[in-house]
Amino acid sequence: MIDFLNKSYDYLDLTRALDFFGPLALRLYLFPIMWMAGMRKVASFEDTVAWFGNAEWGLGLPLPTLMAGLVSGTEILGAVFLLLGFAVRWISIPLFIIMIVAAYTVHLPNGWLAVSEGSGWFATERTVAAIERLSRAKEILHQYSNYEWLTEKGSFVVLNNGVEFAVTYAIMLLMLIFVGGGRYLSVDYWIAKKFRYQASMYTRF
Repeated sequence: MIDFLNKSYDYLDLTRALDFFGPLALRLYLFPIMWMAGMRKVASFEDTVAWFGNAEWGLGLPLPTLMAGLVSGTEILGAVFLLLGFAVRWISIPLFIIMIVAAYTVHLPNGWLAVSEGSGWFATERTVAAIERLSRAKEILHQYSNYEWLTEKGSFVVLNNGVEFAVTYAIMLLMLIFVGGGRYLSVDYWIAKKFRYQASMYTRF
């Protein structure tokens, strides 16, 4: 049994030759998320500044114009860097911080779930109440509209806007901080390879 387990792990270790696909997948997945988040903030920059600065219905942050510019710029630049695999470990740090701050300030009061559920480990009074209202809305739509046409492209849900997505993105960025952009398919790999080659040449003389 021990020999079988050892051999199975040896076979699994063969996949390490392709381990660069892991960081690549994280980078390609996060690229459009960060890009769209930054572009949305830029497209409605005045509203973003107001949301950053207003303490009643927004975040109540100091220097909201500066903060909005830094966050949106970091997200857009970070998206490009992730796509290229350039300075991945460095750019992942501020992106990780943005996700943690967003999770704490914006999403945490809503609980874990991104989409409301009426049962399960992460269901709360808020999500249960939302599902009750969703059920009532569906009854009204069934009675007064063509419900089949309304839902043929997807089901109706209630957005809970919990920390689920923000924490998921933060974990992915944390992994990139640790492992970098990966081999072969990142600019970082080729830059590091060039400088290490040059350094090795200098040490010979």
